Amino acid sequence: MKTLQTTFFLFVFVPLVNSAPPIQQESLQFYEYDTDVTMGSLIQQDYEMQSKDIRKDGTNVSLDTSLRLQGDDSERNVPPTKDTNLPTCLLCVCLSGSVYCEEIDIETVPPLPKETAYLYARFNKIKRIAVSDFADITTLRRIDFSGNKIEEIEDGAFSKLLLLEELSLAENRLIKLPVLPPKLTTFNANQNRIKSRGIKANAFKKLTNLAYLYLGHNALESVPLNLPESLRILHLQYNNITTITDDTFCKSNNTRYIRTRMDEIRMEGNPILLAKHVNAFSCLRTLPVGTYY
Repeated sequence: MKTLQTTFFLFVFVPLVNSAPPIQQESLQFYEYDTDVTMGSLIQQDYEMQSKDIRKDGTNVSLDTSLRLQGDDSERNVPPTKDTNLPTCLLCVCLSGSVYCEEIDIETVPPLPKETAYLYARFNKIKRIAVSDFADITTLRRIDFSGNKIEEIEDGAFSKLLLLEELSLAENRLIKLPVLPPKLTTFNANQNRIKSRGIKANAFKKLTNLAYLYLGHNALESVPLNLPESLRILHLQYNNITTITDDTFCKSNNTRYIRTRMDEIRMEGNPILLAKHVNAFSCLRTLPVGTYY
């Protein structure tokens, strides 16, 4: 009986033992785990070394940056300088016949390139314009001196500017007008101190191209005489105009006369009641802007 049991045991269990999977898989798993741990430690060491390098580099960068920032601060603390003795095209901006000299605190008109056609010298400290300023510049077509401190313009300062079409002397301290060049189409002298005696009787008569005339915010007591037929826009607001005649805009001896080009006249802010001078506007297509009651 024992012999049969032994034979049965060998017949059933030995094949099962032989077919069992080897334990190498578990040992392989342990080997891989150990390898991962080893690689992890190496990566950690490498990371720490890189971190040290980065911290070193970072220290250097921060020092360089600090030095650069200190340099920038020192540069910003240097006060700006304006050397008005520089050549014009270094002091101003010269571009394709245009010269821009705006807000640079110049006190005189700078020497201009001979091909200058457009001069913008707004918001400076210019007090006087001399004949010599434009004696050799015959190509000028536009001049803008707005926002300066001009009190005097020599007679003949603009006499050689035969191509000049636009001239602005607004926001200055003029008490009289200079002789104006013949081809002007636009003249702006708003916000000055001009009185009627500061404008000659024929100041505008020969300006046959003049279309826009701005004389608002001055001290005029009357409307300028002999306004050209070409005039379209006339601004006389906020002066001290107290009188107006039938010949100011029209022709009292010609009832059929019409000013066909005049589109706008502004006279508000003057101590005059326009309703009392209706005949003075009979030749106009539209009534002036002002007080009628």
